[in-house]
Amino acid sequence: MLVAMALPSGAAQCERVDHDGQGYVLCQVEAAQEPALRLFQNGPDGAPLRNFANVRRTLDAGQTLSFAMNAGMFHADYRPVGLLVVDGVELSPIVTGASRDNFGMLPNGVFCTGGAQPFQVIESVSFAETRPDCRLASQSGPMLVIDGDLHPRFLADSDSRYIRNGVGVSPDGQTAWFAISNRPVTFHEFGRFFRDGLGVRDALYFDGSISRLYAPSVNRADFGRSMGPIIGLVE
Repeated sequence: MLVAMALPSGAAQCERVDHDGQGYVLCQVEAAQEPALRLFQNGPDGAPLRNFANVRRTLDAGQTLSFAMNAGMFHADYRPVGLLVVDGVELSPIVTGASRDNFGMLPNGVFCTGGAQPFQVIESVSFAETRPDCRLASQSGPMLVIDGDLHPRFLADSDSRYIRNGVGVSPDGQTAWFAISNRPVTFHEFGRFFRDGLGVRDALYFDGSISRLYAPSVNRADFGRSMGPIIGLVE
């Protein structure tokens, strides 16, 4: 089932979809909507925003948050672990070394918008070497899909299951799909959803145990542990 076909072209919405017996919420953003994507980290007082309610309070009168989700891993004080670029300004540098956590399960990558293509997922070492322009960028890991292949460390029979969220990009860079699983899934299942269900060649994992979604179109306003970087569509 090619779940991407379920979403109308150009729709700024989220829908419930299924793939391989697992349910997901999928939010589709088209190239023309890229300027409306926002990365949120700190509020006007410089303190981390940490949740969707605080993000909504930062919006101007008449603006609405169409959807939002956590967009990368963070330290105990909610600072991003890796690269974060907001409106062309680098707030946190890129990290290219391996580590024992999910972020450092190389290859990891960067979700970049507003550069050479509207949307890109770029492997981190390649990003550090080429330094492409991005209006927004968030680094996380591991990569879910790398040039059409699943991450080499994903196991089909893994028993590690979490509610997971991430982003994938269409091969032409004109569409970004943001997804979160309804129930705990393995990395292998989540990667196959992007590769086989959506047909993406590059996708990036955002997080697992703290994955959250705000999406009024599907009656979702998740709450729970505080978050670091948050990405959302503002209209």
